[in-house]
Amino acid sequence: MSEFKLHTVETAPEKSKVMLESAEKQMGTIPGLFAVMAESPEILKAYQELHQLFMATSFDAEELTVVWQTINVEHECHYCVPAHTGIAHSMKVDPALTEALRNQEPMPTAKLQALHEFTLAMVRERGAVSQDTMTAFFKAGYGQQQILEVILGLSQKVISNYVNHVADTPVDSMFQKFAWSK
Repeated sequence: MSEFKLHTVETAPEKSKVMLESAEKQMGTIPGLFAVMAESPEILKAYQELHQLFMATSFDAEELTVVWQTINVEHECHYCVPAHTGIAHSMKVDPALTEALRNQEPMPTAKLQALHEFTLAMVRERGAVSQDTMTAFFKAGYGQQQILEVILGLSQKVISNYVNHVADTPVDSMFQKFAWSK
C-alpha cells in the first residue's frame, strides 16, 4: 500500500489550507484524518460539512454517538472508534454508553437499542432495510426524519472510515488513550 501524506498547513494544497488552519485554531492540532484528507480539498470540505449537518440533526449527543460508533465499530475503523470515544467524552455522553458501543454490548435503553439496530441494518443491508426493520424503528419513537438522518450520518462515516482504511491514518495522540481494535 502506498503511504498517504499527512499534510500540514504549509504542505497542503491551497484550497485545503484555510480548512486546516481553522481546525488547528479550533482544536489546537490538525487531526490526522484532516491531514490525510487535505490532499483532496473537496473530500475534506465534504466531510467537514457533513459533520456539521449531522450535528444539527434531531439527534441528541447520545443518539449521535450511537450512530457514529455503531458504524465505526461495524466498519472496524481503528481511527474513528477512539476519536469518537474522545468526542463522546467532550459531549458529556455517559462513558458506559461509549463502552457498550465499543464492545458491541446492549444499549442502556430500548430506544437507543432500536437506533443501534436500525443503524446496523442500514450498514449491513446497504440501505435496503426491511419494512419490519423500519416498523421497529418507528415503534421505538423515531420517524422518517431520523431514517434520513441516519443516512446522513452514514454518509459522513463512510468517508472517514474508508479514508482511514486506505491511508492507515495514525491515531492522534489526544485519542490514543481510547485505542480500539476488534
